[in-house]
Amino acid sequence: MLKLNTLKPQAGSTSQRKRLGRGSGSGLGPTAGKGDKGQLQRSGGTSRAGFEGGQTPLYRRLPKRGFTNIHARNHAVLNLADIEAKVPAELKELNLKVVIELGLAKKNSDRLVVLGNGNLTRSFKIQAHRVSESAAKKISAAGGSIEIVKVQ
Repeated sequence: MLKLNTLKPQAGSTSQRKRLGRGSGSGLGPTAGKGDKGQLQRSGGTSRAGFEGGQTPLYRRLPKRGFTNIHARNHAVLNLADIEAKVPAELKELNLKVVIELGLAKKNSDRLVVLGNGNLTRSFKIQAHRVSESAAKKISAAGGSIEIVKVQ
């Protein structure tokens, strides 16, 4: 019968911890398995990531180039040919949110720019941050309208 005082863990599921520094007969005696002398034998004896033993490390040997502009704006550039080919016929309004949902721009895009490469046969109400002159002419010729979005 199963009783609390007869419970045992599954065979092989537990093992005894290594008892370091408990005599030479244990196999992990005086040096506790760390070897003789040196940095790795000492307490806290690890070197930082990228340390090459005093040799000038790789990250200091390689030249540094360029920088990342943290104020850069990410423009979603959309040509009229892309609008004609990739925007479904039932859509009548285009803005940055719709363009991102359609996968025509990256998710981190801040502004929408419409350029005039290609032709447009359908009319759209386009809300963009910037529209080129040629794109504006082609959009209005197709019966569409343009609304320039102001950015604070």
